[in-house]
Amino acid sequence: MFEQLGLIGCGLMGGSFALALKRAGLVKRIVGYSKSPSTTERARQMGVIDVAAPSALLAVSGADIVLLAIPVSATEATFKAIRHLVGPNTLIMDVGSTKRDVVDAARRVLRDHVGCFVPCHPIAGKEVSGVEHADANLYKGKQVILTPIERTYTVQLQKATDVWTALGCHVLKMSPQSHDAAYAAVSHLPHLIAFALINGIAGQEHGKDYMSLAGPGFRDFTRIAASDPRMWRDILMANREELLAQSKIFQQTLQALEQLIASDSGDVLEVLLERASETRANWRVSPQKSHP
Repeated sequence: MFEQLGLIGCGLMGGSFALALKRAGLVKRIVGYSKSPSTTERARQMGVIDVAAPSALLAVSGADIVLLAIPVSATEATFKAIRHLVGPNTLIMDVGSTKRDVVDAARRVLRDHVGCFVPCHPIAGKEVSGVEHADANLYKGKQVILTPIERTYTVQLQKATDVWTALGCHVLKMSPQSHDAAYAAVSHLPHLIAFALINGIAGQEHGKDYMSLAGPGFRDFTRIAASDPRMWRDILMANREELLAQSKIFQQTLQALEQLIASDSGDVLEVLLERASETRANWRVSPQKSHP
């Protein structure tokens, strides 16, 4: 059990972690801080946190576990704000969707204490944001990717593994580089495409009329375009190198299909569609699988 969680960012992800930790009986006290005082106060009123801190530094004071549930672009500034109270036994985690930029920020700022930081990416979330949507079950049964570096302390890595496992998560470990390459393909690019598709249709003269005729397939395909724009701006910019590489592959694949349609090559088109259909039909999430 942890004595105190210092929660920096009392929104959906941070609030859900706090509620899950409380329900599991893994923490005695939660001190929270958000950039917006009204958010922190709302979290206190809801019982997500026990005490509202006026700063990130004071949220960390006395904490033996710290969670950064903030936009990835705010990570370095937050490390700078809390580094003076980070001790060798502190466990620091984040929930960011990119990892190389976060790890680089930790190296620059935490320096000798960078081993306390265990970068994490829970594969969980909702299209809505805010502490009012915090859910103790948000992480249950979900994958959590840990991306330790060579300087990560073994004790902290084990603690991080244990706490996520205790919340009902499937924990995987991989390098920050492998993580960002993989999630550029299976998360960041799909979001980019969904945003682009909605903008492309809505920007047409009859776009609203077209969208009014859309059915469940369109709803399912574009669901993620309703995600938090500010958060996804940060993610797409932070992982731009890997994302642009995946976007180029996608464009080449799309153009190949377009050429088949333009040349009336229906038989070849069907072969490629069948290949995609079979791949998707046989795809299964494999939470126990480990990655390099």
